[in-house]
Formats: sequence, C-alpha cells, structure tokens
Amino acid sequence: MPYRSGTVPGMVDAFDVRAELAGVEDRTGAWRFIQGFAAAWATPLTDADGWDDADLNAAETRLGVTLPAAVREAYALFGRRGDLTSNQDELLEPKQLYVHDGLLVFRDENQGAARWGVRFDGPDPAVFMRPDLADEDAESWEPWLDSFSLTCVEMVLSETLHADETLADYREVDEDDLEVLERYARLPLPEYPSGQLPGSRWFAGLDVLVREDQRAWITIRARSEEALVNACEDFGDGWLA
Repeated sequence: MPYRSGTVPGMVDAFDVRAELAGVEDRTGAWRFIQGFAAAWATPLTDADGWDDADLNAAETRLGVTLPAAVREAYALFGRRGDLTSNQDELLEPKQLYVHDGLLVFRDENQGAARWGVRFDGPDPAVFMRPDLADEDAESWEPWLDSFSLTCVEMVLSETLHADETLADYREVDEDDLEVLERYARLPLPEYPSGQLPGSRWFAGLDVLVREDQRAWITIRARSEEALVNACEDFGDGWLA
C-alpha cells in the first residue's frame, strides 16, 4: 500500500531533500519521499489526492492488462495532484492510459514531443521514453530510469520546477556554472536518461533545487524569493524568467 501518515511536527522545516532521497531504496521509500517533499514544497498529501480502486480497475479492464504494483500505488497516492505531476508535462489519468509496443504509456511531453512508458515485467519495472520524430520509423523506446517509482520521484521534482513561476528561473549554462554547481549538494539521483549521457543532474542548496540538463541548461526552483535571488546571484547574470 502507498505510504501515507499525518505530518510529523517539524517535518516541513527539517525536510532535507538530499538526505531523504539518499534513503530511497525501493518504492516504499519513494512514496515516503514524495509525501515528505509535497509537505515541504507544496501541500501535504491527503486521501483525496489519489485515484480509487474503481478507476484503476476500470483502466485494467479496458486495456486488458494488470497494472504494475508501483503504478497502482503511485496513482492511488498522488495521481490527482496536478501540481506535483502535470505543471509542464502530463501524467495521464487512468482513463487516458494506453498500451504502445507492449509498454503502458503514462506520461506525455507538453508539446507532444515525447511519451513515457513502463513495461509489465515486475512490480516496479523500468521506464522508457520515446521521442516523437518526423520519421516515425526512426523512433524507439530509450531507457529513462531503472524503476517506475524512481521515475515518479524525478517527475515530482521536475514538475516542481514549473509549479510557481515567481519562484523559478532558468538560463543557458556558461563556462563558470559547472564549477558553481559543485558548491551545491549533488542529489543521489542517477544521471538520466540512462541511454543518453550527458543527461540531467540534480543539486540542492538551502531552500533551492537546481536541475542541470545536458551541460546546457540550468533551472532553479526555490521555496522563497530570497532563496531564489541568492541562488541566481551565485551563478551570475543571464536569467530568462
């Protein structure tokens, strides 16, 4: 069952993204991380934030498949929380799920440029991404992350970058940025997509998340205006938001 409990006193202020992420060893740990992260960076999860068994059972019946356990658990825990799943790209609703090339497609890129799918070969299977190319014959499912639950952690982190535009900024990487990044704590999330390195890496500072993509772009999301200003000053000028 998905992990859910009442908010622990002081948990929001004490939530250490790096330390909590380092403790994610399985899907139960992933759900615990997402619960704590939601309380610290958005609003706590409630029972109303997930899809019920009837919705998930209807999806299985329509598709003629059994959803992997991790997929059911994630949808039951936070599948209705658009602020955690669908600020830019979209987590599909149960009625929108579909099967393509033997994978369950559960997420679409916001401009239709890619989709994410998961295999049916275990309770927490690997996730793949398929780009939408002009030449459909050139498309293929490319490795993304090794488990659906870890992909959910990445999804929540990424969608949080776009949750509040007043607390986020982005720009191209310059030659000094990679050195500045070393002052931040590297989050223990594998660099991804795993088949296309260099990929995306995550870092954290005081009330700040930083994602660096392909050594080309940096996106910052903060919990306060002060934290955003301080982080942007660390990297210098050129911010676009």
